[in-house]
Parts: sequence; structure tokens; C-alpha cells
Amino acid sequence: MEHTPYFTNDTIVFGIIAILLGAIFYTSGKKTGFWKKFYGIVPALLLCYLLPAILNSVGLISDKSSQLYFVASRYLLPASLVLMTLSINLKAIANLGVKALIMFFTGTIGIIIGGPLAILFISLFSPETVGGADFDAVWRGLSTLAGSWIGGGANQAAMLEIYQYNPDKYGGMVLVDIVVANLWMAILLFGIGKSNRIDKWLKADNSAIEELKEKVSSFAESIKRNPSLNDYMIMMGLAFGAVAIAHWGSTGMASLFENIPKDSALASFGSTFFWMVTIATTIGVGLSFTPAKNYEGAGASKLGSIFIYILVASIGMKMDLGAIFDNPGLIMIGVVWMAIHAGLLILVAKIIKAPFFFLAVGSQANVGGAASAPVVAAEFHPSLASVGVLLAVFGYVVGTYGAILCTILMEMAAAG
Repeated sequence: MEHTPYFTNDTIVFGIIAILLGAIFYTSGKKTGFWKKFYGIVPALLLCYLLPAILNSVGLISDKSSQLYFVASRYLLPASLVLMTLSINLKAIANLGVKALIMFFTGTIGIIIGGPLAILFISLFSPETVGGADFDAVWRGLSTLAGSWIGGGANQAAMLEIYQYNPDKYGGMVLVDIVVANLWMAILLFGIGKSNRIDKWLKADNSAIEELKEKVSSFAESIKRNPSLNDYMIMMGLAFGAVAIAHWGSTGMASLFENIPKDSALASFGSTFFWMVTIATTIGVGLSFTPAKNYEGAGASKLGSIFIYILVASIGMKMDLGAIFDNPGLIMIGVVWMAIHAGLLILVAKIIKAPFFFLAVGSQANVGGAASAPVVAAEFHPSLASVGVLLAVFGYVVGTYGAILCTILMEMAAAG
């Protein structure tokens, strides 16, 4: 049963989010005492994510009665991508090499094999949890998770269409998707704060990432200036002008693919969100070849980071910690599934000595898609946000086919 949150007015909800973000940044800026020790353990980004989740869980706010996530993901996310890619160095991005792709596809394989293995494991303790007949069969419902966790919302909808899972029970699968994917994102955000230690354990060579960060930072330092009102107004014009173009272009591009069959690898190209993110990133990259890149010296990526943190908080609002106990059997399938995905990523990262950056972004490009992959990438450095978007695009493309393969394996596991 849905409960109405205490605050339903989005003006108030946004104000609460703004106060939380302000308080987190105020305390994380303390260089001595309790807060220095506290943020040495808990990354600030994780708090930006978890505190709204706690307020949602106790019933003060809820994404169900708020448009904040919609506004943040449709308006602020594309604007931030433009501002963060203004100073991008494409050659340095290319120098990141093949490890990013290897980790992305490792994440995809982890989802494909994780589903059937989770069914086999849970069936040992609770066979009824993975049972069901005809359109109530749990494996049909789990196919939508595979679509979501390899690609995104469009792939998830495609799998629901293909395998015709009982719509009355679909809400349970959406719950697993939100709870497990958000718990995993929280773990990754925690890991970002320890990335140097993790890289040391992985014996990772992150010199290409450091070189890219150094180049962008050096460029920003060389053009650094005190931003004027003119600078801010021009940056807002560039960012939200690009958002307008991205929305206009996404509608037209998505309509070109509206007749593509749902089970096609191109089905995700019918998503306006996919095109909106792609067009905004393309505009940002295009602007990096013009004098507009010099606005990095006026703080373009910092302005973009503000938008990203608002998005992080609005994603946190979608997570109800209490929902973990609503359907423990299904949640456990999701947890085992995600653990297999994570375990395979860690194993391959250790073997090829890939940095934690590639592990985290490769995973989120699958599980989180274009909304959260840039968030995770940008936390390492704003200039890396585009890497998250590019990998998320791969996820959209392979999402439906990967999910179909996973579902075939899950059906076999459930029958066995």
C-alpha cells in the first residue's frame, strides 16, 4: 500500500534536498576534527545519495509524488553533460585503451550468467521463490531485470513485451530493480572514496586516467579567471540551449525508430531519453573544438557538478530502504545476481589490472545506464563523465539481445 509522504510540494522537497546538499558540502569542507575523520570513512557523494533515501524511507518525501527526478534527469543531466565535456580531450579519452570496454562487457556477461545462477542457487533453499507457471513464471519477470541491468528502461519494457510477464506481478520486479540496483550503486559510491586503496590492491595501472585528469586540470588552470555575470549567463545559454536542441532532436530521432520491433537490438533507439543524452554529449564534445572550451576556466564543470549532485539526490529519493523487507525472496535473487556480476568484475579487474574507475563505470553503464554512469564517472573527475555516457550507449545497443540470452538460460535453470 502506497503512503502519501509528509511533503508533497516539490518546492519544499527541492528546498530540503538543497539544504541537505549544502550541509554535506559545508561539513565535508572541514579540514580538522570529527568531520575530517567522518568523511575519511564515508564519501560525501554517498551521503548525497543516502540521506534522501532515508527521508524517503521514513515517509517525509517520495519520488512517487515528486517530479524532481524527472526534472533532474531530463533537464539538469543533459546540461551537466554539456558543461562537463566543454574541455574534453578526445585524444586522451582514446588513450584510456581497451580496458574500459573489457570491464563493460565483463559486467554484461556477469548479468547474463548471474540470472540463471541466482535461480539455481535460490532454488536449493526456496524453490517456490523461483517457480510459477505460464505468464506467472518468475523467470519471465526476471527477464525485465536483465533488460534493465544490461541496457535500461527501454530494454526493460521490451522484455516485458516479449515475455508477457503477468502485469499484476510486475511491480515486484520493479521493486527488486530499484532496491538491488540502488544498493549496488551505494557500494560503488562508497568504493570511490577508497579508490586509491582499491587500485593498489588490484595492482592497477591508472596512469592513463591520471594523465587525462592532469591534462584537463592543467588546461583549466591555464585559463582560470574570476567568473563574471556574463560568463555565467553565457554558460547557462550554452547548457540549456543544448538541452533544448537535445529534446527537440531526441523526439525526431526516436520517431524514426518507432516501428522497430521490440525484440530488435535497435529497439532502444526508439527511446527519447537515449537520444537526449547522446545529442547533449555530442554538442558538448563539439563545443570542445571551439573557443567555448575556455569557459572551463570560469567554472563550467563546477556548474555541471552542481546539477549532477542534484541528480544524485533525486536518484536517492527513489530508494526506500524499508522495501528491502517487502519481498525478501525476490530481493535475495536480485542480491545473489548482483553479487555474481560484482564478483566477475572484481576477478577480471584483478586479472587485467584494471583501475576501479573502469570497474565502477563499466558496471553502472550496464546496471544504471545513462542516468547514473556519468554520475559515477564524474566523481573521479568531471571530464570523465562522457566515458560513462559512451559505455551506457553500448548498454542500450546490446541490452535486448543480452537480456534474451539471459532469459533463455533462466528458463532452462527454472525448468531444471
